[in-house]
Amino acid sequence: MRILEKGFVGVLAATLLIGSATGPSAQQPRPPTPPSAQSEPQRTTATYGDWVVQCETQAGPPPQKVCDMAQVTQLQGKNLPFSRVVVSHPVKGQPVRLVVQVPLNASFSTNVRIQTGDADPGIAAPFARCTPNGCFADFDIKDDVLKRLRAASGAGKLSFADAGGHDVTVPLSFSGFNQAFEALARE
Repeated sequence: MRILEKGFVGVLAATLLIGSATGPSAQQPRPPTPPSAQSEPQRTTATYGDWVVQCETQAGPPPQKVCDMAQVTQLQGKNLPFSRVVVSHPVKGQPVRLVVQVPLNASFSTNVRIQTGDADPGIAAPFARCTPNGCFADFDIKDDVLKRLRAASGAGKLSFADAGGHDVTVPLSFSGFNQAFEALARE
């Protein structure tokens, strides 16, 4: 009886499979369903000097627009990002949020520092977390520091220590920072 049940189930499955493969739906392929234009996020970017303002509008009731400005640095001769500095869209009454992303080999024993130039003492923040994409430090930028960043226009730097304790300094350009921040604030 056990063999008969297995044989019957196998014949039934084969019959259903053959029937579905040769039925009307198999003879006329269905056209692919195009994704709804409303469900895909809309993205815009604008470049200001060395900074890029990017916005993404997510569909939904109501649609939500998320914007930030960023600068990505790459290692010389490689087409891979090394660090990323992102300024989130300012929220009225709250400090501006700046996030730095560096490679995973960062040391948590030292802070990340951003300077607008060699004479600038800069701002510092500890690493907050690491993910498979890198290590992140979060800065809450107060008005006086924001004014200093917006007034800068030349070469600054981002510095931190790697896991071996070696200092790592990455060039950070402030060219276009003020214009990018103004555009971001208007979004």
